[in-house]
Amino acid sequence: MIENVAPRLVALDWGTSSLRAYLLGGDGQIIARAEEPQGILQVKDGDFAGVYGRIVGPWLRRNAAMPAIGCGMIGSRQGWREASYAACPAGLDALAAALTPVETPLGPFRIVPGMNVIDADGVPDVMRGEETQILGQFGPGQNGVAVLPGTHSKWVLVEDGRIGRFATFMTGEAFAAMKDHTILGRLMTGTASDASAFARGVDHGAKPPDGRGGLLHRLFSTRTLGLFDQVKGEALSSYLSGLMIGSEIAEAVAWLGRAPDRVSVIGGAALSDLYVAALARRSIMSAPGTPDAAAQGLLRIARAAKLV
Repeated sequence: MIENVAPRLVALDWGTSSLRAYLLGGDGQIIARAEEPQGILQVKDGDFAGVYGRIVGPWLRRNAAMPAIGCGMIGSRQGWREASYAACPAGLDALAAALTPVETPLGPFRIVPGMNVIDADGVPDVMRGEETQILGQFGPGQNGVAVLPGTHSKWVLVEDGRIGRFATFMTGEAFAAMKDHTILGRLMTGTASDASAFARGVDHGAKPPDGRGGLLHRLFSTRTLGLFDQVKGEALSSYLSGLMIGSEIAEAVAWLGRAPDRVSVIGGAALSDLYVAALARRSIMSAPGTPDAAAQGLLRIARAAKLV
């Protein structure tokens, strides 16, 4: 906690499984923070107002006129209030113009819209929360590529400080389903990290498909390498993880049209480290993203909306 800094904004990153709340100064200093496993799926009886008041009420009662803003699945159809989607390409101004207000006993709470994009086949893609992290990572006028690993990994192209386009890869969810609910998990005897097996999986997943088949064929190698004792049971989980992340990176490079010079990896440390290692095997430079990128993005959106 930082003392002697005037609080200017309450910022919430409210997702599916957790809630992170920040009390911010005008220059983005984190004066105080709170984190609880109170994602939208854990809030009992949909009492979002009660959770909101319990966690940030003490901050807002001491600073009655201070604005509050949030992003993430709290703005989904299953959240507190459904917020719209801003169409790509879009930046801070578009998100600030489409904030969805929720009236509370502590004053208005504003929810950042998600974003949507239509791909070359006319199929929509969406995200909620990641757009705020991206705009916290990349400042006005900046360009770059980012990946946000997770249940549904997002690859994002940033152009002139705006989100130009993005693509979702269901890597994390598919990995969990394959490991826990298919025959691929039967030979697994542990989940400890094995760097060598992970690297082998990355390399196999990233190979061009010509003459080798795609991911649906290669997935079965998780079983056969175990059957023939080429990968030990305790390392098979790491192999499968590498296989799927390697395949994701190969597909993302194809989606981008070329291998990027550098990728910002925005997410939790353990998963980000795996992506940094996998990208390095493709000779792609990468680095972990800005800590608390969502808080910085929320501050920038609040400034664009003239709330701060």
